[in-house]
Amino acid sequence: MAQTDKAAPAVRATLAASAAVFRGPRVLLAKRGFNPGLGLWSLPGGRVEPGETVAEAAVREVMEEVGVEAEVLGVAAVLDFISHDDAGALSSHFVVIAHAALWRANEPAPGPEATEIGWFLPEEVAALPTTRGLADVVRKAAALLEPLSAG
Repeated sequence: MAQTDKAAPAVRATLAASAAVFRGPRVLLAKRGFNPGLGLWSLPGGRVEPGETVAEAAVREVMEEVGVEAEVLGVAAVLDFISHDDAGALSSHFVVIAHAALWRANEPAPGPEATEIGWFLPEEVAALPTTRGLADVVRKAAALLEPLSAG
């Protein structure tokens, strides 16, 4: 095998999971307490830990960030968040697998990662200051759950 002069990339893609947790017609959103996205509304979520599935990570992150027990029902969307520094060099790359989920227990509470929480109708999300693509993800998650609410 021939060696190349290519150096390994300094930044690697990080796998993350989030969940659009619905309680009736409303989705749970959290206002981010840290960058990236400080002060923006988003879905609770974070990094996938070694040995856990993306669905397990989404459930764990929802519990850690807002104290809610959720049941993941499916994948709503996959998003890439890629950032570059002022010189144009890659500074971060997160691949976020967003899930559709149902609320199962506990009232949400804010904390260091989620400074504010709220339950919103999907059509209200587009008017909020949010992370990129959030309204579309919520719409897709709601569509996945629609057959359950109809039956």
